[in-house]
Amino acid sequence: MRRSIALLALLTAAAAAPGQDAPLPPVVGPLPEPPAADRTPGARVILADYRHDDLLWENDRTAHRIYGHALEAVEPPSGSGIDAWGKNVARPFMDRQLRTGDQHAFHGEGIDFYHVGSSRGMGGLGIWFDNKLWTSRNFVAHRILRTGGRVASFEVDYAPWPVDVGRRVWETRRFSLPMGTHFTRMESTIRSDRAGPLTIGIGLSKRAGGDNPTVTIDRARGLIALWGPENADHGTLGLALRVDPAAIVDIRQDADNYLILLNAVPARPFVYYAGSAWSRGVGGFRSAAAWTDHARRAPLDFQPATRTGQTR
Repeated sequence: MRRSIALLALLTAAAAAPGQDAPLPPVVGPLPEPPAADRTPGARVILADYRHDDLLWENDRTAHRIYGHALEAVEPPSGSGIDAWGKNVARPFMDRQLRTGDQHAFHGEGIDFYHVGSSRGMGGLGIWFDNKLWTSRNFVAHRILRTGGRVASFEVDYAPWPVDVGRRVWETRRFSLPMGTHFTRMESTIRSDRAGPLTIGIGLSKRAGGDNPTVTIDRARGLIALWGPENADHGTLGLALRVDPAAIVDIRQDADNYLILLNAVPARPFVYYAGSAWSRGVGGFRSAAAWTDHARRAPLDFQPATRTGQTR
């Protein structure tokens, strides 16, 4: 009976936006999740120090994670790719989901089935040099700027990493996720021990959500979008990457990722966005076409906030 009531409440909370099909019911897993003490929707970022310093952030539509330095010794080859979770409730759920010890099962509010590994996941970056992407390890410091209200915002530092044998770079990145959007804004500042421009590679994993996704590349909109494949057990994720089209150098692939390459100047910030949607979750996206159209049309601002002293 408790599971039936929980499932009914879940489906009610996951109602689609007007004009969209109703969400498909998720597959209910065997383990219960503790009830939410506060069911108010909100944007939240939290450090999961009980789980090797994962950083979790979410709003009313989407949920994500990056990995702390402590995880490197526990789950190699843990790295600086970005994780995406499906969610079908507007309230925050990630902390309670992770505390169950089995975030990969559905407990009534969302699920983690996206496998980042050593890929860039949903919008991780690196330096493109000599036809190779040189990437950092896990973040080493963080600062939570805003949480619990209309915006989740934080900064992380990535320790210096090598680019071949002749250069070292390091990064500070600010993440901002307002309510009502599927897209996290990321403002990156990369510094270097050598002068001269850098080529940045920002990626979407080719197979973190499953093999052979539907891929859309729209250079004029600065877009790469992925959808699927559909899985009978847990549905599918839509992923998207958006950059300023004027900054694009090339669109490439490596073994793990679809990549957008940008020119960057050390110490000068640049902005890009990455987003996701779950086929059984908030938003009502049921096809590659619907998700890609949404990602293509999303109104996004690529002006760095730090140039004007703003906080976003």
